[in-house]
Amino acid sequence: MPRITFKDLEYSYVDLNETYLALENINLTINDGEFLCLVGHSGCGKSTMLSLIAGLIKPTKGSVCIDDAPIEGPGPDRSIVFQNYSLFSWQKALKNVSFSILKTHPGVTKEQADEQALDLLDRVGMKEAANRYPFQLSGGMRQRVAIARALAVEANTMLLDEPFGALDPAIRRKLQHLLLDLWNDKEKSCCKNAVFVTHDIDEALILADRIVFMEPRHIIKDFILPKRDPGEPPEARVLLPEMAEMKAEILDLFEKTDTGSED
Repeated sequence: MPRITFKDLEYSYVDLNETYLALENINLTINDGEFLCLVGHSGCGKSTMLSLIAGLIKPTKGSVCIDDAPIEGPGPDRSIVFQNYSLFSWQKALKNVSFSILKTHPGVTKEQADEQALDLLDRVGMKEAANRYPFQLSGGMRQRVAIARALAVEANTMLLDEPFGALDPAIRRKLQHLLLDLWNDKEKSCCKNAVFVTHDIDEALILADRIVFMEPRHIIKDFILPKRDPGEPPEARVLLPEMAEMKAEILDLFEKTDTGSED
């Protein structure tokens, strides 16, 4: 069942009196239950797509809708995790999470919010660090808190903008596994969709049900991945022959769409 739809969408912006076209002729449907990765070079429009779903910006032409209703702005049905952690530096981990609960769940008391926040921190392995400030946490720990805060909203759609991009490979892999565990735990999560921005092919192959590859301004390829075996680790699927072929094709697309621009 379609949940998020882009129809004939175009987005442009003005900088120093110059108009720049960021997205053009975008048509995309994201169905209920999909974990979709947007993949492509830096600057191709991946994060712009995410910002449109989040309601942080509006299309210049066309539309982006959730359940056929145009997105008019941010809402509690969508949560977002950024690469830069975006935690309140003056609040301890517990209060960073309980703040989201209080803002999105009217009627919940501070005590109830703290209790729920502690449970969420426990789910991401951060219960023991509940009373630490962000500056006392490593990058991986801060991102765990950011994920807990996103879960606190109980949104139907989770948006993730290269959330593990600044982390070392070992921590990155642990958080990929954590994210999949949370995604697969349907009893405790009301999340129906995840949209994840990355330029890391291996990360997309581990996480996604579907990969959409972008070149600047356009979508050029849509990949449907084989279903995971629930009894196997996430990396096992990557070893399938069809996944190796898919990785080679995506690498080829990266080479063909390389504009030589720097991050």
